Amino acid sequence: MERGNDMQIGVDSAMAVDNKRIFVVDPDEVTRAALQFILHDENETHDIPTLAAALTKSNDWKPDLLILGIDIVLNHGITVLDMLKDKIPGVKILLVCEPKDIPLALTCLKSGAEDLVAKPLTIEIVRGKVDKLLRRAI
Repeated sequence: MERGNDMQIGVDSAMAVDNKRIFVVDPDEVTRAALQFILHDENETHDIPTLAAALTKSNDWKPDLLILGIDIVLNHGITVLDMLKDKIPGVKILLVCEPKDIPLALTCLKSGAEDLVAKPLTIEIVRGKVDKLLRRAI
């Protein structure tokens, strides 16, 4: 049986083999769907709407990277970053924010987040930042 052609935009086959687990944690369904679309070809990408669900899932499936919507920080406070680092040792955090939230996101970089990406999201920028955080050659 032939396999149909999956839509893969600029997928590097070496990276697809080096599958990393990413949790996209954001209450915004559109943002999660966009990031899932951008990242699913080269990563094991999980779309998770709440922090509680992400923490529960991380007990059995530790992520290499958390892509965290800035609303999580707004709702739980900046100390959520330390809590995530404690509960998921070794995880990297990439924040997704609106341009208006960049000052808060920059503060988060001083408090445990590794990088940020501001909307509008593009394939090249998101994949580049994810690859950098996962220590892949870009």
